[in-house]
Amino acid sequence: MHRAHLAAATLALLASTSVGHAGTLDDVRARDKLVCGVSEGLGGFSEQDGAGVWQGFDVDFCRAVAAAVLGDTEKVDYVPLSAEARFAALTDGKIDLLSRNSTWTMSRDLDLGLDFPGTSYFDGQGFLIPALFGAISPLELDGATICVVSGTTTEANAAAYFEKAGLTVSFLSFAERPQARAAYAAAKCDAYTADRSALAAERAELPVPEDHVILKDVISKEPLGPVVRDSDPQWTSLIRWTLFALIDAEEQGLGAAAMAGAGSDDAKRMGAPAVKSLGLPEDWLVKVLAGVGNYAEIFDRNLGEDTPMQLSRGVNALWTQGGILYAPPMP
Repeated sequence: MHRAHLAAATLALLASTSVGHAGTLDDVRARDKLVCGVSEGLGGFSEQDGAGVWQGFDVDFCRAVAAAVLGDTEKVDYVPLSAEARFAALTDGKIDLLSRNSTWTMSRDLDLGLDFPGTSYFDGQGFLIPALFGAISPLELDGATICVVSGTTTEANAAAYFEKAGLTVSFLSFAERPQARAAYAAAKCDAYTADRSALAAERAELPVPEDHVILKDVISKEPLGPVVRDSDPQWTSLIRWTLFALIDAEEQGLGAAAMAGAGSDDAKRMGAPAVKSLGLPEDWLVKVLAGVGNYAEIFDRNLGEDTPMQLSRGVNALWTQGGILYAPPMP
């Protein structure tokens, strides 16, 4: 009897776990909407245009997931979140997916009940200073006051960097990026530190961007990417392979234009395993690529050298083109 009860309990646990695994995917389908957490407004990554339409690199990833699951890039409700509120919104179930320039760290991965399915943008922390200062290194900022955004890894990174160098700085901390940018623009601090991609966005918002420079030094590793709850491995797999599919599609030369022709058959073959394992439609990857394009198209549209961000691919180029962007093969 004891063994029978144990076996029954084990089967019940496995059954309940299986239901939990499919929870987010089922919720999104039942709602017919993806609820995606984004920044409150960060140029190139997630911001609203004059008509109130959300756009950006992180926004396009939300749209890609909506296309994969629901077949429509427009079926997304965007929830703007501060750095301090973002992870709680995810763990509390207020959003299905966080796509908000968030750094993958050990403490966040292990302590917050979260999963980081992959890295969508390899970044690093840097410093923005007025060009008139003439500095070429943050090691010239001894005695400076530095603006930072709270709820991020930046202040601790910068404090450790300057302490190791034997330099003394002070920090002005702000809950939101517009506040930090305004303080920097008003010369209430001598420098502004954040991820270099974020600094490119902040610089573009200043009255005269050319009067400010982002120093070349990078003081940290900041692998940015989507975040999900760690209690739902099926949803994690879907997010992970949607991201990998965008990267692999670039490597295979499959973009939005190719989805109107023979390339759609290649995309169907690439995405075939997800049809069986995740219950996605046969053309899920076709819908993704037709809706947002591959990784290169998303990057160039939102962050590239012809945008206000003026960012080169750099380390975010494919591994075949001198970068470190790499995804496991499909199918």
